Amino acid sequence: MKNTLLLLTAFLLVYVLNGQDMEDLERGILMKVNAQPDKGFHYDYLIFLPKNIEKDKKHYLLVETNNTGFPTDSSELHERSAKKLASGHYFIGNWVSQKMGIPLVVPIFPRPQSKALVYTHTLDRDAILIQDVKYKRLDLQLMRIIEHAKDVLRQRDYSIHEKIFMNGFSASGSFINRFAFLHPEIIKALATGGLNGILMLPQEQLAGKELNYPLGIKDFEAIMGTPFDFDAYKDISQFIYMGTKDTNDAVKYDDAYNNKERAIIYHALSESMLPERWEKCQLIYKLHGVNAEFRTYDHVGHGTPFSVLWEIVEFFKRNNKI
Repeated sequence: MKNTLLLLTAFLLVYVLNGQDMEDLERGILMKVNAQPDKGFHYDYLIFLPKNIEKDKKHYLLVETNNTGFPTDSSELHERSAKKLASGHYFIGNWVSQKMGIPLVVPIFPRPQSKALVYTHTLDRDAILIQDVKYKRLDLQLMRIIEHAKDVLRQRDYSIHEKIFMNGFSASGSFINRFAFLHPEIIKALATGGLNGILMLPQEQLAGKELNYPLGIKDFEAIMGTPFDFDAYKDISQFIYMGTKDTNDAVKYDDAYNNKERAIIYHALSESMLPERWEKCQLIYKLHGVNAEFRTYDHVGHGTPFSVLWEIVEFFKRNNKI
């Protein structure tokens, strides 16, 4: 009988229940939820539940989109990268999840080598306009994932707020920055960093140039079918940061921006990522009354040292009380 119980305990460390793989880790439980095209999402996603999550409290769901770092047609590599992001102790989302005792959701979105200019992990223009069914409108697929994850957690007796927290860095930072324009009504607070010194801007023109997505909102209604909801966008509490030693400028590369977009950025903002382009974007946000805290960290490159991780945690904690 004792041996049977030991075998059963070992089996339960990794098991499948209703299409959800669950793995018991040192710092929490990692769940993999299967894609459900009939419910609007074509890709699996992960839920991390930290050990210190409490069922007698209401929680904000933290969402961080995956960033594999390179294009590949290997779904296994994208999944491996997303799992590191969701469960790795020093990754931003996992760090916030553990320190606050809140659930974290990470989609396993592709970044296909076969469609190298479709930079899905930044939700660029190619990604937002692609008509291929599996890749189409990853923002809407993420919306369905978020709703599904809330249901999964509520079925396990967790109380979840309707609005969410979002976090992103580098490519995923750009994804979150753009997603917030598309779906501001569902976001309570977000933190984004390593953004190449450029943000999507809440205006249609700058320096005589039209700002179409993802530079601005000129063609917003054509893409979304509804006008940009500036009031809902200004309700989002934002924490946006860059390091003065960051040299990762995606504007230079064709997978991130096309020639027309690049020319507009250089003309209207600056070819110099830091400090010119970064400072102009901050000024524009402030002029529009965007509810954003900006940080520029001296001696920080394209990364997040502990001091920055703790500031992000404190930012979300402030918004957890509101």
